[in-house]
Amino acid sequence: MKRFYNAPEQMVDEVLEADAHLRSVRLSSRKSGMRILVRDDWDKNDQGRTQVALLSGGGAGHEPAHAGFVGEGMLTCAVSGSVFASPSVDAVMAGLREVCGEAGCLMIVKNYTGDRLNFGLAAERARAEGLKVDMVIVADDIALDDAPQPRGIAGTIAIHKIAGYYAAQGTSLDELRPLVDDAASRLASLGMALDGATLPGQEPSPRSPELGLGIHNETGAKDVSPESAREAMTLVLAPLMEAMQSRHGSKVQVIALLNNLGRCTAQEMMVLTHALLETLGPDRLPMLIGPAPMMTSLDMHGFSITLLPFESDLETALSAPATAPGWPGIRHVTTPDRFEPDVSDQNSVLTDNAPQDDHIAAALRRVTAALIDAREELDALDAKSGDGDAGASFEQGAKAIEQALDDARLPTERWVPALKGIGELLARDMGGSSGVLLSILFTTTSAALEESDGDWGHALAQGVERMQTYGGARKGDRTMLDALIPAMDAVRDGGDIKAMAHAARQGADATAEMKEARAGRASYIPGDRLEGVVDPGAEAIARALKALAQPD
Repeated sequence: MKRFYNAPEQMVDEVLEADAHLRSVRLSSRKSGMRILVRDDWDKNDQGRTQVALLSGGGAGHEPAHAGFVGEGMLTCAVSGSVFASPSVDAVMAGLREVCGEAGCLMIVKNYTGDRLNFGLAAERARAEGLKVDMVIVADDIALDDAPQPRGIAGTIAIHKIAGYYAAQGTSLDELRPLVDDAASRLASLGMALDGATLPGQEPSPRSPELGLGIHNETGAKDVSPESAREAMTLVLAPLMEAMQSRHGSKVQVIALLNNLGRCTAQEMMVLTHALLETLGPDRLPMLIGPAPMMTSLDMHGFSITLLPFESDLETALSAPATAPGWPGIRHVTTPDRFEPDVSDQNSVLTDNAPQDDHIAAALRRVTAALIDAREELDALDAKSGDGDAGASFEQGAKAIEQALDDARLPTERWVPALKGIGELLARDMGGSSGVLLSILFTTTSAALEESDGDWGHALAQGVERMQTYGGARKGDRTMLDALIPAMDAVRDGGDIKAMAHAARQGADATAEMKEARAGRASYIPGDRLEGVVDPGAEAIARALKALAQPD
């Protein structure tokens, strides 16, 4: 199974039924063989209603179009066919009969032969029954210069919204049709995809990137090979802006509708949005619709852009409220109001010409040298239980401390400020969770050492306790704590630095016998791969304390 479908032939019905479960709409019975969705607040026989009904539809596979745009301020009714297939004339007729009252009904149809014929014939039959029906055809695709009948694609959604606004104002059908026709004539759309759509029940068929392909998987106008999102945006936007400028003048401001054709991730769509804004800027692009999936093509990995001139009537219509769940709303484009983050630390002990003590500085340099020398061995241990960068992380932290010592920025006249400064350096310069955890250890230990008037056992206990609180690990979980906690216990029992180093060494060696890790990346590794392997964090602690215990 490569797609989350049940029986492919049931997909459309299941989509519509799920939609109908979740909002206030009426759905045609499945036994009718028709797929019609109608606003549940719509009563065509309401004598006080002067609002024209709006009906649209077409093949399925374009979700949320068309059913997702049924709601106040947009469509009254959507009629769906099978995937990429127009609904039958009978289905369109049934939709018209359901919603067309005295004010009449305007059908909004994409410019495809099947849709034009089936909706057109339904319109003729409806008129013969005495229903007041008219139709607007949307032909917004500019991919094919010589196309006698340009396709209707994502710009249709903007027309749904514009028509919905005017209908909600009580505009008569005779007045509504030319208004919507005029709006449709002012927009242009173009799409690009890296590959095509996969129909339910079929295997994917790889395709090259194409510009101007259709939403029914039609071949694009030409093959392209963009190297970046910015280049892809330029390929789509350039012909669109040329079309808009030829119609509306070289200084035209535009409204853009940025449509996800199905498979672009949220990140991709925002990167494409950035490219669009970067190209046009707020001066040329004051309003954006999306980015969002609106007129998709199943799982096509692509996007389309629709441009409309930024004119007051279109702005008003597109900005009006609507309850249709598929409508993403409009966004006004502005220049970001930037600020400079305050990264200063008023309590930092890292200063130029910091007071120095040769004994403490020498001890720290022994530790940093030991960790730098151990990089390859620690990385090798980590490669067996993690992602192989533990040595690099400890080296990074050690070098930051060495540089601060070289620059006389780390105060070493007492252990309290020295530990606090090391905590600052590790938080800033040592990568990974180890850097943060050790920063917590040193920062807390420093403060506790100051408060307890030099009680190292108490201070280290406080630091380890905070590491456990924030990190979530405990002794026996196969982490650096398995070396730290024995060292802490040793000093609390009255031991000196050599006793701490010995306890840490024993604790680190014991991790090789632990067949299960319960914290960190090693927790995802099978136990048999951990057997005999010392935890790299515990090993680093043991080596650091051994170096600290060496005489000056």
